[in-house]
Amino acid sequence: MDNNTKRVRRTSRPGSDSLGGDSGILNERVLVLVFESLKWDLHTLTAVAAVNRKLAAVAARLLWRELCLYRAPRMLATLTSGPAPSAAASPGGRIDGGWKALAKLMLFCCGYRGGGGTGFPSPSNSPGHVAKASRFSKTSGRSFLAKKCRGDLLYVSDPCEHPTAEAGEDLGVYRGIFRGFMRSKTRAFLVKRGVRLEEKVRCPYCGARVWSMTAARLVPRSAARRLGSRDGGLEYFVCINGHLHGMCWLIPLSSSDDDEDGAEEANSDGELDGDCRGKVENGSTSSAREKM
Repeated sequence: MDNNTKRVRRTSRPGSDSLGGDSGILNERVLVLVFESLKWDLHTLTAVAAVNRKLAAVAARLLWRELCLYRAPRMLATLTSGPAPSAAASPGGRIDGGWKALAKLMLFCCGYRGGGGTGFPSPSNSPGHVAKASRFSKTSGRSFLAKKCRGDLLYVSDPCEHPTAEAGEDLGVYRGIFRGFMRSKTRAFLVKRGVRLEEKVRCPYCGARVWSMTAARLVPRSAARRLGSRDGGLEYFVCINGHLHGMCWLIPLSSSDDDEDGAEEANSDGELDGDCRGKVENGSTSSAREKM
């Protein structure tokens, strides 16, 4: 066997030219083009990221971020700007908890998995699922901030309704994210007060430990009004990366109540149809003024 034959066999081993050297850059470009043509389908990206470690690394570094930017560009622009951004403003910036966790938070309702202290049903009644439709709002987020923390910026989704056996009330599951949580007033207050992290509850999006806002007494009454719940009928947690998840009892509203709530929200700060909202439908996200 001559040297040329050995050289060919040495360089043609399976996987030796995938995602390595210059070919890695080219493959990443191809992957981006492929997912752009697929409109950043969540299920396909999840499957690709599970193929091997190299593709998982590419997904963690690039693809999950691109999915987030595609799904909710205005929300991402807000989260990555301002005095305390969650990520560097550069295209290669990182975000607290990672881009995969943020993509999951945008598109996945975590359901109810225990840890609530207000008499919620068993976890088996409310499994997690890809959300068919969700809206994230800064206006709603302000309703979840105590007065001493009103300078923070928080996006919160509308509650996802989960039917239960309780007569007249469904379980609402919601989620959200802080901008720049490490520098937020909320975190500073939790640390200063010495609120302990929960032992049995973890963030369903990044796996980090969480604080109970109920235990910290940082649940304003405006949160229940915003959700359409009753006082004492909600609970939510915030993890060390600034991801929020919670649940509440939803009180059925009459048609007149619905109309009043819509008028109040539309007039609250003029952001209902603007940058404050990202709408997720069938695994895709857009603002009311954006065309995807």
